[in-house]
Amino acid sequence: MSVTNYLFQQNYSVSRKDREDLNGHIAFTVWFSGFSGSGKSTLAAALDQWFFNRQIRSYITDGDNTRMHLNRDLDFSREGRKENIRRVAEVARLFNDAGVVVISSFISPFEEDRISAKSIVGPENYIEVYIATPLETCIQRDAKGLYAKAQKGEISDFTGINSPYEIPVNPDIIVDTTDRSIETSLEIITSWLLENKLQPKVQLKP
Repeated sequence: MSVTNYLFQQNYSVSRKDREDLNGHIAFTVWFSGFSGSGKSTLAAALDQWFFNRQIRSYITDGDNTRMHLNRDLDFSREGRKENIRRVAEVARLFNDAGVVVISSFISPFEEDRISAKSIVGPENYIEVYIATPLETCIQRDAKGLYAKAQKGEISDFTGINSPYEIPVNPDIIVDTTDRSIETSLEIITSWLLENKLQPKVQLKP
């Protein structure tokens, strides 16, 4: 008999709506996807600061950070990547239930896994941001030196070199950071959020 047959969902008196009302804004997940070096982490940090400045409760879950701690038992095989995304999507769902906006920054190269994340978080709560910076630009940047190592065969299953990246089919927002500043890229994202998610629920500061 499966262990899940012994588990029961616990329900509590303080609801998600109660927490959102207390915070003064709704909760949702902004899911960044793109190549390593595309600008995901930089934009995630900028968006987090933008939320903070407007008293919107937010938290970043980042690929490197979660793999160093929560998911340190996972490799970069197809199954390892799939489980990595499943776990962080579950974490995002819990944060959203607590009334917190989540900014998830993961390469998440496979469409199947992004669809799964959307299902776990909830389609109404999931905003997909495709950082469409071309692979060639990311290789030129190579701030962490990872592409060079992958090209030398020192890293296996590295997205863009020896593992594929499937372009998102229907992202909510597309940003190419090749010739855009962080400020301009951030404005694309926040303009969408203001139009589709944040008004009139939250009273924003200038």
